[in-house]
Amino acid sequence: DLSALRPLPQGPTLEIPDVDSGGSPISYAELCRATHTDGLVVLHDGKLIHEHYANGMDAFSPHICMSVSKSMLGLLAGILVDRGILDLQAKAEAYVPELVGTAFEGATVRDLLDMRTGITFSEDYLATSGPIIDYRKATNWNPLEPGETPSDLRSFFLTLTEKDGPHGGIFDYKSPCTDLLGWIIERATRKPYQTVFSDLFWKPLGAETPAYITVDRLGAPRCAGGICMTTRDLARVGQMMVEDGAGVVPASWVDDIARNGDPEAWNASTFAPEFPGIPMHYRSKWYVLRDAGPVLMCLGIHGQNLFIDREAGLVLAKHSSSPDPLDTSGERLTLRLFEAIRAGL
Repeated sequence: DLSALRPLPQGPTLEIPDVDSGGSPISYAELCRATHTDGLVVLHDGKLIHEHYANGMDAFSPHICMSVSKSMLGLLAGILVDRGILDLQAKAEAYVPELVGTAFEGATVRDLLDMRTGITFSEDYLATSGPIIDYRKATNWNPLEPGETPSDLRSFFLTLTEKDGPHGGIFDYKSPCTDLLGWIIERATRKPYQTVFSDLFWKPLGAETPAYITVDRLGAPRCAGGICMTTRDLARVGQMMVEDGAGVVPASWVDDIARNGDPEAWNASTFAPEFPGIPMHYRSKWYVLRDAGPVLMCLGIHGQNLFIDREAGLVLAKHSSSPDPLDTSGERLTLRLFEAIRAGL
């Protein structure tokens, strides 16, 4: 419906400065090559001030978002909570009784949203065996070995029966928690996740291009990493956040993301050393730099980013194809680019 399209009017052309690469300046062109950038969009005060594409991408090419998909689920959850459809304090098994006897039993919806569950699961992207490989095979992301029996995502949840800590404890990043929330949302709404996402979020957002999501062999959505969208539409999500939800997501939910995460849970996590000396928290699938505006961030492996400074009215959306899942240097370069743009404005 083009009448609902959220416009991105053209603003003044952005002159992008060189960026500190850790001791020496690097040009924007060099940064894009170093971070394997496929698409990058910058908005200021709701206007499109920069757009760059490479590697076969253009403004209408959908790109996989990887774990930025989690942040999209976090916004949809806020809509459902506001409508009284989803209860943050309810236990996971209240929506999915099949979870009784698994490590998920007793975890609340809030625990799952904030990645504070005690299930035993190692998010090791370079592993060649173990639960993370079983997880990928269950979601159709890894091929089966000869003779293996096909699995599915929701059967995989039932195999996670061991805990390594209490629910509600430290921030501990485990992707199955987000996919489980997709199942909970389907049970709470009695509709397919993609239908709920489209009706309550994507269409009201005013997206320009259809998004899509990968599914397992039985149709369960890969909410933790499978959403694909254009870089422009990812930037539109950022602009919606600048506008305090723009009537799509409750303003109180956006503010809760920005203000109410637990920095102590973050500081006790294995992620904190990746951002040394930076006060941060994680809330409802979003990362937050607490002392810089704050800055709201979505991060996905292989270089997927969304950075938002609501006070500055600044949004940077980026899709990439980094060969390394966790490209820490690329993330830091992109964050420095955002900071340099903000300083210039």
